[in-house]
Amino acid sequence: MDVKDFLGIKQVDDNRHFTLDVGSHLITPGEFLFGGCGLGAAIVALEEASGRPTIWANAQYLSYAPLNSTMEIEAVLEVEGGHVTQARAVGRVEGREILTVNSSLGTNTLEVGGVWVEPPVVKDPDDCPPRRLPHLVENSIFQHVDVRMAKGRSYEEIDGTPGSSDSALWARLPGHVDPSAATLAIFGDFLTGAVANSVGKITMGRSLDNTIRMVQVEPTEWVLCDMRLHALVDGYAQGVVFLWSENGTLLATASQSMAIKLWDL
Repeated sequence: MDVKDFLGIKQVDDNRHFTLDVGSHLITPGEFLFGGCGLGAAIVALEEASGRPTIWANAQYLSYAPLNSTMEIEAVLEVEGGHVTQARAVGRVEGREILTVNSSLGTNTLEVGGVWVEPPVVKDPDDCPPRRLPHLVENSIFQHVDVRMAKGRSYEEIDGTPGSSDSALWARLPGHVDPSAATLAIFGDFLTGAVANSVGKITMGRSLDNTIRMVQVEPTEWVLCDMRLHALVDGYAQGVVFLWSENGTLLATASQSMAIKLWDL
């Protein structure tokens, strides 16, 4: 199974128009489309339309696509250069705009370069416990993605005391899909769940935006989501996720702005 199968995105008419049925495996606990899945679907559409891989993509979330709705995605190739295509995608439900994604796609080569960040030292996925979530969030994407706690506290350990702003998860999709820009966009949206570890209280987060910046792709069963929160002030949080392969290769970085509320379970 590839990420298109997991998302269930379908091409209609031509390679510029697609549909996404919002099933229970793609939703938040609030029963609307998980932001990372919306960004991932738009990335699939833009890569199909352009024939080029993603360099970066940013989603701004304007409204909600509820469970059992169908989102129509239109890919628009604004500028097609020798190496880079500048493009955008718009997702709509019954004519109502849900999200807008801006993106650059393409390839290039350069003789010099490097990676100047290091992955955290954590246990292998098989040695990490599964992430256990409250019963209320089970009927959502979190029931369909295999997640292991690599660094940080589980929900049962959140006791009101503040914790570290850094935490980490191992994640894989059903069928152990090799990472692509779309799968990494889904994992990057897990940052909302890291806020609870930092503040010591159970929180719920709503994505205002998501950005994925691709570095390189290599086969890996598990992806390490190295989550680093920067701030939570007046109910809005920001942070970044470094996405690593099991071999310690930096695959991508993701960043996000979130509206945070305390969750009285």
